[in-house]
Amino acid sequence: MLRSVTVDGRFTVPAEPWLSADDIAARLGVTKDTVYTWIAENVMPTHKFGRLWRFQVSEADGWTRCGGTGAGRDSAGE
Repeated sequence: MLRSVTVDGRFTVPAEPWLSADDIAARLGVTKDTVYTWIAENVMPTHKFGRLWRFQVSEADGWTRCGGTGAGRDSAGE
């Protein structure tokens, strides 16, 4: 169930859930190690809460739609 957030005291919008590295890896069909590699390379949209990395579905989906996963590149990165 999504929680709601009141914006400027005028209207309420659903709050987007935060996903863990395991969750986002499963959603993208990659390993957790791949997610952490993307984080280390600073190429994936992430948010850090203390020691934990969290991901917003909308940001991750937008990133993949724009080719952020490197789909189409070979292993040499060409």
